[in-house]
Amino acid sequence: MSNELFDIPVTTIKGEQKTLADFAGKAVLVVNTASKCGFTPQYKGLENLWQQYKDKGLMVLGFPCNQFGKQEPGNEGAISEFCELNFGVSFPLFKKVDVNGSDAHPLFVQLKKKAPGLLGSQGVKWNFTKFLVSADGKQVKRFAPATKPEDLTAEIEALLK
Repeated sequence: MSNELFDIPVTTIKGEQKTLADFAGKAVLVVNTASKCGFTPQYKGLENLWQQYKDKGLMVLGFPCNQFGKQEPGNEGAISEFCELNFGVSFPLFKKVDVNGSDAHPLFVQLKKKAPGLLGSQGVKWNFTKFLVSADGKQVKRFAPATKPEDLTAEIEALLK
């Protein structure tokens, strides 16, 4: 299953090294998140998707980002505690990353190339932009921040068939 997306190292919020290859054979929903954003309540919808589809082959991965309005100012411990206490988040969270600019995490560089959005392949528009990646990593679809997690059910179910 050779695919550049699967080879990119990512670090969990607890400091464990992983790659998307660790989730091989599963559809993956990658989301840049923030705790102090108008879209923050989407954490609940993301958790609901995770609970509904995790046993059917979906991974939800949250990547906190402080690039938009400084809406994720906390450290990893504060982010993790906030998500768990306020939204019952149990899906994997990762270390805070940049999604745009010269320090953009390589995962988001690749996702933007595979699924350009409103800002082309150069940018993510705001927190809670969602990238849905097929189990083989060949298909990537991008969804806007305003797209509610529950509105992705049909897309997710199509990938899980």
